[in-house]
Amino acid sequence: MSLISADAMANDFFATADIVAGKTLLDKNCISCHASSYGGDGSEIYTRPFHKVASSKGLVAQVRACNTNLNLQWFEEDEMNTSAYLNEQYYKFEE
Repeated sequence: MSLISADAMANDFFATADIVAGKTLLDKNCISCHASSYGGDGSEIYTRPFHKVASSKGLVAQVRACNTNLNLQWFEEDEMNTSAYLNEQYYKFEE
């Protein structure tokens, strides 16, 4: 059984990503910071009208910046998994 979703595979950029692992990383490492900055469950950071991210590559760059700034020490695979989850859940970039 594959953990890669059909939605993640619809975007070739995230074709090998594991969105379940990405959600786990996001829940463990990101939600509390986003919630303290944006209130509620923190998801407004992704849905606000003037969000910074405009492409799949930009999404990975933003996740990588958070990884670096917070010294999470994630591997590139972790960044891709988290980005794929965010893309599937919020952004819906096709490539």
